[in-house]
Amino acid sequence: MTDQDTRPTTSTSLTDLSVGRRSVLLGAAGATAAGLVGGLPSLASADDAKAAGRPPLWHQAQRAGLVFGSSIATWQFDKQYMPLYAREAGLLWPEDDLLWYQLKPKPHAPLDFSHGDQVFAFARRNHQLRIGNFLVWDEGFGSGWQDSDLWDISKKRAKRLLYHTARRMVDHYKGTLKAWIVANEVTDPEGDKFGLRTNVPWYNTIGPRYINKVFHIAQEHDPKALRVINEFGFETVNQYGDTAEARRRAFLKAIDHLRGQGAPIQAVGIQGHLLADQFHKRFHENAYRKFLREISDRGLKILITEMDVLDDGLPKAPKIRDKKVADVYRHFLDVALDEKDVKAVITFGLTDRYTWLDEDYPRDDGAHRRPLAFDRNMHAKPAYFAISHSFRHAPKRTMLWQLHKRPDA
Repeated sequence: MTDQDTRPTTSTSLTDLSVGRRSVLLGAAGATAAGLVGGLPSLASADDAKAAGRPPLWHQAQRAGLVFGSSIATWQFDKQYMPLYAREAGLLWPEDDLLWYQLKPKPHAPLDFSHGDQVFAFARRNHQLRIGNFLVWDEGFGSGWQDSDLWDISKKRAKRLLYHTARRMVDHYKGTLKAWIVANEVTDPEGDKFGLRTNVPWYNTIGPRYINKVFHIAQEHDPKALRVINEFGFETVNQYGDTAEARRRAFLKAIDHLRGQGAPIQAVGIQGHLLADQFHKRFHENAYRKFLREISDRGLKILITEMDVLDDGLPKAPKIRDKKVADVYRHFLDVALDEKDVKAVITFGLTDRYTWLDEDYPRDDGAHRRPLAFDRNMHAKPAYFAISHSFRHAPKRTMLWQLHKRPDA
């Protein structure tokens, strides 16, 4: 299989890209990873990691009371990647296969769960927990949808379209998933007075209460699955000039408003799309800890979702770039994992062979992106050891979900 040319075209917004524990060994926030990473063992593959006695990442995370997982999609199923993914991830969520371009590729097409079913069947075979996504998002429709199919429809038609699809999704997987990412990217500091995004079709056709309704659908049809609101942009200033603090305030305001209206939100998903460029300077640790504590104080659990590192601003040379990417992971996780209500760390894939950043945001120098724990040949990179280090040094916490018994435990 070639690297990216088999992936279907999807509608992807720049809002997928977020703006990027205090490092015990590195000391200062702006320190480089060269000293520590240079002394780490080099693994050629997941098999080498196993042979060297290093347990898989899910098991390392479990020792701290964390669940580690990753996204995967059917277009990524290949003979090299699948064994590595099965070994390292304790939790799976479908990267693309429950988006509407797969689920409902045209406005009047019947729902097609075959792709999602394949992903979840793989998870079951490999004793992995499962999360569903997204019951509502303003992207992921694909070429079979036109703007008029979403924006130029009546309130009645919009309600039937969104709510019927959400109910069918939840009913189809009822009782098999640990969580639903119910609402994705529905907040904005430039939105309405409650911090809700207004530049989405559902807000304009149905009104802002569409979010509450979809959370109630999830509660009524799959009450045991954790209900999550997922958002990006809380780490550093982004490429549009949005400050992390403004996005944090808007997000918390929106959560308070939605819960005040009765939305049964139980957890927050924080997309960990980290921007490497000046990350250590721009990432304010105390402000981030305060933000996580404010979420915890509301009685909400926290999942780090979609974690990867955009390597803009870093040198082309792979060895140098890999060390600096690893340091971003370590710096972020050493801060985030200090909060014991952070219960899961979920990466946006495991291998550089399959990264949306390579496809949607190619580097100006033509080099492949290197945002994940394993390279394009499934070799462990410094990022792997940075994640491992953070898991091993994270404070212990009570696990949110018990992992299935694994033969590789």
